[in-house]
Amino acid sequence: MAVYNYDVVVLGSGPAGEGAAMNAAKAGRKVAVVDNRPLVGGNCTHLGTIPSKALRHSVRQIMQFNTNPMFRQIGEPRWFSFPDVLKSAEKVIAKQVTSRTGYYARNRIDTYFGTASFADEQTVEVVCLNGVVEKLVAKQIVIATGSRPYRPADVDFRHPRIYDSDTILSLGHTPRRLIIYGAGVIGCEYASIFSGLGVLVDLIDNRDQLLSFLDSEISDALSYHLRNNNVLIRHNEEYERIEGVENGVVLHLTSGKKIKADALLWCNGRTGNTDQLGLENIGIAVNSRGQIQVDEHYRTEVSNIYAAGDVIGWPSLASAAADQGRSAAGSIVDNGSWRFVDDVPTGIYTIPEISSIGKTERELTQAKVPYEVGKAFFKGMARAQISVEPVGMLKILFHRETLEVLGVHCFGYQASEIVHIGQAIMNQKGEANSIKYFINTTFNYPTMAEAYRVAAFDGLNRLF
Repeated sequence: MAVYNYDVVVLGSGPAGEGAAMNAAKAGRKVAVVDNRPLVGGNCTHLGTIPSKALRHSVRQIMQFNTNPMFRQIGEPRWFSFPDVLKSAEKVIAKQVTSRTGYYARNRIDTYFGTASFADEQTVEVVCLNGVVEKLVAKQIVIATGSRPYRPADVDFRHPRIYDSDTILSLGHTPRRLIIYGAGVIGCEYASIFSGLGVLVDLIDNRDQLLSFLDSEISDALSYHLRNNNVLIRHNEEYERIEGVENGVVLHLTSGKKIKADALLWCNGRTGNTDQLGLENIGIAVNSRGQIQVDEHYRTEVSNIYAAGDVIGWPSLASAAADQGRSAAGSIVDNGSWRFVDDVPTGIYTIPEISSIGKTERELTQAKVPYEVGKAFFKGMARAQISVEPVGMLKILFHRETLEVLGVHCFGYQASEIVHIGQAIMNQKGEANSIKYFINTTFNYPTMAEAYRVAAFDGLNRLF
């Protein structure tokens, strides 16, 4: 068994692991990264964010072709199979792996591919994919092993028609009807993807409103557009059992309902990838979902071991994970790059997409904050009309007296891009955070960003 010494060892090469490794390497530390697959990128690149968003983009292009009257001059609507659409995602994955492999090489970061576990607080043993065991000794270690879909013991995921959000990428056909159990972010995104391919979708939600953490108006808009695209949403339902049959799946609900479909996609929660790390050897406990508790510096209960990304839970977003990993390394190297990541914009890649940051109307009302609302509807925006993307709106919430921007909520074309303009203004200190910025600044025309100017005038016109 060979022994290698490092300043920092990072477990996982997803966004959190990459962020930690790069920041530590830039600070002059000798760094190694361990991943349990033979390619870097983590679940984000291979199973989660990248493939699902690439799928979504391809499906959106198909929907545009099938619904835009201009394209009828060159042919009738076309329907594509799920495996055909997956091919575009695979190309993006390969490009991402190539790029990220180059990052590690340029920064002289050693990569090990295999299963890592703690021997003690400063030693990680790696069983490499070729069977060789390596021992890595480090002053500090960052756990960034990510998460996987939660699998309850009473659901038979070995059945060929029962999938989770990882195994769905191996689906070799296009089902006519699909049950999606769980209407969180992942469930809603896949409901959009499959319904866009012409699949009839039953979306099972155990709450009374889709994505209840969103602004209510945005949540209602999402529900409307999913229903308009052949998604049947069933609220306040819980599964009793899931029966895999020869030609499909039968979902038995506690309400007494039974639903049959060609396949079922389980999208109900995630579990931290901590079960193989040997955390019991170093005294780190995990919660019922396999997640590790950290302090605001991303330090675990063992002082030289840090954790970041999905393995620590909220907000379980690739964007936040990258910043958390960078911040964990910032705590280690003390180069001024640490920050507690709590101002994360929501990016939900449904069709149309959703993004928001800051407070909702419900939160401001409960807190008795005197706020006002400014709205811009995309159907009136020149760029949206040119792009044939009339669905959506931008909503700005601002303080009636100070004019401080308190929240930005967007639904529709390019929402996840548009939100960052509002985020930039909200992050300004004092009087610089003002809705007046949007009327005192010239925006390119026509652009989607111009919606801020329209919404600002709409909101200011409500003051008296």
